[in-house]
Amino acid sequence: MKGLIEAINAENVKAEVPAFEVGDTVKVGYKIIEGGKERVQNFEGVVIAKKNGSISETFTVRHISYGIGVEKTYPIHSPKIASITVVRKGKVRRAKLYYLRKLTGKAAKVKEKI
Repeated sequence: MKGLIEAINAENVKAEVPAFEVGDTVKVGYKIIEGGKERVQNFEGVVIAKKNGSISETFTVRHISYGIGVEKTYPIHSPKIASITVVRKGKVRRAKLYYLRKLTGKAAKVKEKI
């Protein structure tokens, strides 16, 4: 039974996953189906959390849109994710950046790693 689950997981794991960490600003291209057409919608923001591992690994991206914080959680190995591009590397000292939820404007910025 355990071997069957591992075989199914191995089929669905993406071969190439870009290397990004918590604090990095990423652009996630997500496939959306509207009517009969499929298009890619980009969501750019700071990665505030990464959870689990293997096939069930997820990451949460946050950005401010018209003064309101928007967070989306994506499974890394989802077939709906078209691309993950690292826009800039962030310099942080935490595993989870939930404190950014309370901050706005310049205070919510993450320093860039040089």
